[in-house]
Amino acid sequence: MKAGIHPDYHPVVFQDANTGTKFLTRSTVTSDKTIEWETAEGVREYPLVVVEVSADSHPFWTGSRRIVDAAGQVEKFNRRYGNRRSGAHGR
Repeated sequence: MKAGIHPDYHPVVFQDANTGTKFLTRSTVTSDKTIEWETAEGVREYPLVVVEVSADSHPFWTGSRRIVDAAGQVEKFNRRYGNRRSGAHGR
C-alpha cells in the first residue's frame, strides 16, 4: 500500500442515541467527544460518536415495526394532485 494516502483507521466507540447502547469498533470517523472504555489492558479513552440508528434500534434488526400512516399519505397525494386525468390523449 502507498504511504500517506489512506485515512487514519482507529478504534472508536459508537453510541445509539435511542437505546444508549455503546460498542467499540474501528472507523475513520473523528469526534471531539471522548469516553472511557474498559479493555483487557485497563481503562482507555476513545473518541465517542453518537448515531441516531444502529442495529440495536433499527426496525429491521429488532423486529419491531413502525406504524405507517398510509391513509394520511393517500389523502396528501389526493390533495396535491387530485383526480387529474391525463391530457395527453385528449380524453
